[in-house]
Amino acid sequence: MGAGILKLAATSGPGDATRIAREAVAAGADLVLVLGGDGTINEAVNGMIHSNAALGILPGGTANVLAMELGLGSRLDRAIVRLSQCAARRVSVGRVSLASAGGISRNGLPQRDAQGDAQNGERHFLAMGGAGLDARIVFDMSPAFKVRAGKLAYWLTGFGHATQPVGQFEARVVGSPNAGHAYQCGFALISRVRNYGGDLEIASGASLAHDDFEIVLFEGSNPLRYLWYMLGVSMKRVQNMAGVHTLHGGRVELAGDVHLQVDGEYAGRLPASIDIVPAAITLLMPPGYE
Repeated sequence: MGAGILKLAATSGPGDATRIAREAVAAGADLVLVLGGDGTINEAVNGMIHSNAALGILPGGTANVLAMELGLGSRLDRAIVRLSQCAARRVSVGRVSLASAGGISRNGLPQRDAQGDAQNGERHFLAMGGAGLDARIVFDMSPAFKVRAGKLAYWLTGFGHATQPVGQFEARVVGSPNAGHAYQCGFALISRVRNYGGDLEIASGASLAHDDFEIVLFEGSNPLRYLWYMLGVSMKRVQNMAGVHTLHGGRVELAGDVHLQVDGEYAGRLPASIDIVPAAITLLMPPGYE
């Protein structure tokens, strides 16, 4: 921390990374280096918003979406070398605002006490937010099972929904050519990154270098339809499929009663809005990233 001082800190539970990052920034740190998964990185981001400190990330989680997106990879030894070649760049983040700030999260903590702002129901994210089916999978998945099975836990939990109708909700995208139009969907991905789950691609036009989201909306309540969509994802053709809408915008308004996730961690239930916060954090990125 400041003046060449190095301080190491380990997390032991939800909210620790936010507190540690916030304390480091308050003490004058010019770099916060996070070794962990996307959930831990998300917590650190929420402790660094609008600060001058730079965030550096190293892969240490299940999917490592951000590390893969930045080309750092999932191997720690290689990521350390690549991170040393990165440059600081100011980037925008997403901000989730829940209509009700007093809900209870899956781990039993007050909704925003774990990773966000308990007073105003807001939570920031670097990579993505998801509403509907994928957030329901995150909600239903056992944390212990995730630790044991890794990425496979998401797929196995998802297949458990193959016989259940997918809950529907409404999405409106502000700042797109179809602004104001209400889309009925079962899954909405509001993304700043192309990478999804570490090795898939859904929002192929998204970028941390842009000041908007790529929003991919999936229609339908039949669970088998989503198996078809995932086949399209694996073939990198999902955005050309019937029932899939791809838009760009700076704000998404979500209405209904389905689950919400940010950066792969459970975040609550709709209604909610998600908007861009320009130039909100400094991130160490490869010089050629676009």
